[in-house]
Amino acid sequence: MTESSLDYERVERQMASADIESSGAEVHGILCGLICSGREDARARWFSELFNEEQSTDLLVRECATSLGVLHDETVAAVQGPGLGFTPFLPDDEKPLKLRAQAVADWCQGFLYGVGVAGLTAGHQFSSETQEALTSLSEITRMDLDQLESGEEDEEALMEVTEFIWVAAMLVHGEMVADETERS
Repeated sequence: MTESSLDYERVERQMASADIESSGAEVHGILCGLICSGREDARARWFSELFNEEQSTDLLVRECATSLGVLHDETVAAVQGPGLGFTPFLPDDEKPLKLRAQAVADWCQGFLYGVGVAGLTAGHQFSSETQEALTSLSEITRMDLDQLESGEEDEEALMEVTEFIWVAAMLVHGEMVADETERS
């Protein structure tokens, strides 16, 4: 899987300076939801969710938008290119378990939001496998972070959940690409 060249903490600081209250993981989840849902204008739609017109002259906002533009380009290239796809944009493995688990939950929330605002055609029905994966993502957003302990068992569980969210995203993408091919 392709990792971003961007530093998670730096992007989060830029987002805070640009008055974006979401986490870097949630923002990346939104982008992935839009891309995996087949939005051709994913970048424009994503930016319209994050920024407003009045902010366009703010230097800190432009700096943030530049970094997020890099994140967008890397994510699109990873999702659509050869290989295993993208890696969710999350804090480094050295960060505390609860912080990383919260980021995974945020990513899932963002992904579901991105799929929701993608504006899928009316009556679009996902396969039962994809519907189940989306339901699981919803359940991940509600994980009990207070139950986590910094032990090997919870570390492995979080790693498995992180791998699962990638699989779920790629299921949505694969299904939407197949639907697009059928309509062409």
